[in-house]
Amino acid sequence: MTSIQQNIEHITSQIATAQQKCGRTRETIQLLAVSKTKPVEAVLEAAQAGQKEFGENYVQEGADKVSYFQQNHPELSLEWHFIGPIQSNKSRIVAENFDWVHTIDRAKIAQRLNDQRPINLAPIQVLIQVNTSGEASKSGTDESEIFALTELISSLPNLTLRGLMSIPANVSDHESQLHAFHQLAELKDKLAAHYPALTLDTLSMGMSGDMEAAIEAGSTMVRIGTAIFGARDYSNKA
Repeated sequence: MTSIQQNIEHITSQIATAQQKCGRTRETIQLLAVSKTKPVEAVLEAAQAGQKEFGENYVQEGADKVSYFQQNHPELSLEWHFIGPIQSNKSRIVAENFDWVHTIDRAKIAQRLNDQRPINLAPIQVLIQVNTSGEASKSGTDESEIFALTELISSLPNLTLRGLMSIPANVSDHESQLHAFHQLAELKDKLAAHYPALTLDTLSMGMSGDMEAAIEAGSTMVRIGTAIFGARDYSNKA
């Protein structure tokens, strides 16, 4: 048994325990393994342990991994999520390689991803990133702009809106974490009520330090990196 496999089993057990505490079933939440800065060998270990969904923050690094696995391990049928900020000049690479994008926060990026998605690929499953903390340093739209962005995305044939994503303020106490996550969950409920024709079934929220609060608030996808792959090396990242 590899250490990565052990880590995945440990995180999976933690998710199950957190769900049991709040009366949720295991099938309602997805583990997204955040593999940024990690080599393809580590991703392969995780995939061989049964992990299928991977998140990447850096456009070219992520695209290179997508290409590697398509060419060398197509039988694994991995699902690739882009979870980092998107610059306009790199949107085409994202559109051509990723199955999911979690970080749409403005109309320009949504339009570019739609226009640049190859016609032979399925629509990109997308999430609107919301800045629930109001921190200037964090990406994401605010509540006042979400409905207009939803209107746009729902009109674009190569994008399918699935829900919301957030990276709240880094706080350690459970109640503060819970409050931030409840904000996002309530916002998704408002959107779902306003747009009943859309399948808004995804809340991407929660990482290693606040996963339990995120699950309690209704997260359907937790983004876990270091707890699976170990400490990251950012020495080659700008």
